[in-house]
Amino acid sequence: MEARILIVSPVRNEARHIERVVRAVAAQDLQPARWIVVDDHSEDATLEILRGLERSVPFLTVMEAPAAPAGPVRDRLAVAAAPRTFNAGLATVDWREYTHVMKLDGDIEMPPSYLREMVERFDADPSLGLAGGVLDEPVADGAMRRIKIAPHHVHGALKLYSRACFEAIGGMQERLGWDTIDGTYARMRGFTTRNFDDVVAIHHRPIGSADGTLRGHARHGECAYIAHYTTPWVALRAVKIARRRPRGLSGAWFFYGYVRAAARGVERVPDPDYRRYTRRELRRRMLGRPLTSNQEQT
Repeated sequence: MEARILIVSPVRNEARHIERVVRAVAAQDLQPARWIVVDDHSEDATLEILRGLERSVPFLTVMEAPAAPAGPVRDRLAVAAAPRTFNAGLATVDWREYTHVMKLDGDIEMPPSYLREMVERFDADPSLGLAGGVLDEPVADGAMRRIKIAPHHVHGALKLYSRACFEAIGGMQERLGWDTIDGTYARMRGFTTRNFDDVVAIHHRPIGSADGTLRGHARHGECAYIAHYTTPWVALRAVKIARRRPRGLSGAWFFYGYVRAAARGVERVPDPDYRRYTRRELRRRMLGRPLTSNQEQT
């Protein structure tokens, strides 16, 4: 079956990067069947740039997100703005008409071979349900730094799902931690999830400030709580994160985010099967075993 890829991109304030992102998608060896870019009330020229580019990219549709929640929002990631905006774009089409569904952020530049290579990986492994490449981001003096992630995890910025996997997991949840929850559900449903370190894209908008970095670690700690990660695992993870800059504080804020979520009674994934599966995976990770699909574990 010929691949038909649907890309949905939630974007906000990406005027610095969005043109090169659009040009990179337009230059793909395997072009998407459709690409919906949803502007989430940008305060810069993002929407204007997209409207101008829309005329030159035949598969590109630009739309504006529905009205944002009332009141100021300091940390849009913490209120799951990205999956809500993604789902708003997804709702405008019948995604079941496509073979693959992709979430692509507005600061990710893919090499021309990216989509072709990823589809080839899906074709070679029928169990593969969720996949992506790895990300390099610019640092000082033009150098690039690889963002390190676990082999089973796929960056939230460029996730590619098979249609069967996307349907099996019930789509994208509009909650903090969605980009961990989706992978866990995929493996629960018998699919393999993985990133490929020989397929590299560029992340143009790394977090640069200490305040943003620490707030991000606290947010990740809250994600761990929502996803039913155990306190011992989070404590061990905090020790590892503490090695990152700012040293010590990074781990402390990660653990703080977890404890704060517990103290506030933040809602966790309300699925007992998900909780049991997550705890089983954590035991495997603590023993140094690779994560596999549910079919392979049972």
